Amino acid sequence: MEEKLKYPCLSSLLTLFLCISATSTNPHNSQTQTLLLHTLPDPPTLSWPESATVEPDPEPTTSLSLHHIDALSFNKTPSQLFHLRLERDAARVKTLTHLAAATNKTRPANPGSGFSSSVVSGLSQGSGEYFTRLGVGTPPKYLYMVLDTGSDVVWLQCKPCTKCYSQTDQIFDPSKSKSFAGIPCYSPLCRRLDSPGCSLKNNLCQYQVSYGDGSFTFGDFSTETLTFRRAAVPRVAIGCGHDNEGLFVGAAGLLGLGRGGLSFPTQTGTRFNNKFSYCLTDRTASAKPSSIVFGDSAVSRTARFTPLVKNPKLDTFYYVELLGISVGGAPVRGISASFFRLDSTGNGGVIIDSGTSVTRLTRPAYVSLRDAFRVGASHLKRAPEFSLFDTCYDLSGLSEVKVPTVVLHFRGADVSLPAANYLVPVDNSGSFCFAFAGTMSGLSIIGNIQQQGFRVVFDLAGSRVGFAPRGCA
Repeated sequence: MEEKLKYPCLSSLLTLFLCISATSTNPHNSQTQTLLLHTLPDPPTLSWPESATVEPDPEPTTSLSLHHIDALSFNKTPSQLFHLRLERDAARVKTLTHLAAATNKTRPANPGSGFSSSVVSGLSQGSGEYFTRLGVGTPPKYLYMVLDTGSDVVWLQCKPCTKCYSQTDQIFDPSKSKSFAGIPCYSPLCRRLDSPGCSLKNNLCQYQVSYGDGSFTFGDFSTETLTFRRAAVPRVAIGCGHDNEGLFVGAAGLLGLGRGGLSFPTQTGTRFNNKFSYCLTDRTASAKPSSIVFGDSAVSRTARFTPLVKNPKLDTFYYVELLGISVGGAPVRGISASFFRLDSTGNGGVIIDSGTSVTRLTRPAYVSLRDAFRVGASHLKRAPEFSLFDTCYDLSGLSEVKVPTVVLHFRGADVSLPAANYLVPVDNSGSFCFAFAGTMSGLSIIGNIQQQGFRVVFDLAGSRVGFAPRGCA
């Protein structure tokens, strides 16, 4: 048998040339890429024609347009919107890390008249970053709903209101829907709540979702028909909130896309074959709409997949295995898979989250990544720190710059980030910052800035998450 050469690129000058050429064109090995510079975008506008017809028995797939939550914030400048986004992000991360740490929950055997503890959601003061428009009830009333992969329970504000925050649409009135139905206290659906309540007045199930900042939504746990463009999905368990305090302004409620038993993907797993995906566009560089797809067509043929990791203590989040990170074509020294490992007690790990903007890495990993990027970007003029960003550059007067490449190495999937996914404008004066941050928590979070432009595929049947570049087309 012919012996394989240990260093095949040295076997001949021709082979050496070919190896060098191949290395230079491999995006995972290339050292730099071009960043086209854009300022902060103007506030997005809403243009959302409602579907006039509903097919009663459509194909098991449907898609929806998504909008950034900034579209529901009126009379704000681009700079104000960016600051608000970072404020939401800080609250979001605090709540997610709180939930990840509070994994030893007790589940009551039967629902009582109150709540021994409350469900803790990933949403904090509206930090779910994207929303869609869907129909609720029969006939459907179209409402703006925030999408959140860090939450499970689907809920919306309902009449009569003890307290409701301001929303763009009229508050949903369940008495005018033919398909609305309360859930009995001792039904299996009610028991799937982490801490169900029971109304002694009518023996119907009650829910409460609380947030890390003390805000909450409380009301009747019910079933209702949700309409997604062509598809009417009956008997979805939702919270009909009559007391909603301290929550976000604009959207009517939340569509939980988490991994838990009461999330929308889990409830509708049979109908949509346990698959959904979304693609979030970069608003600074693209006018294309973001989108979410449910069903088999959600799975992109170009996606590279990494296995989902099971947290034995918490089933809401989408955990993945991050093995390392490369900058400028070389693995970052000082970063190892041990920084991102989910241990047997449910601590640590890495989650994919749609509602967090800026990726958070455990502090030692972030410092190593930041330092490697600073070396690769040493030719750029530094600028002062900005908010949570400690690595910023003054790129005023330039239209494009070369920046070192950044690649996330998941198990089975290398994700090469576009430059706009990690060096972002923070004002309209040419200041750009490295869009990663450190956290003292053991939980690392892959945020939506880093996910921009990829179709992120959640194949729950295959227990895997995929990333397809240029997936918003």
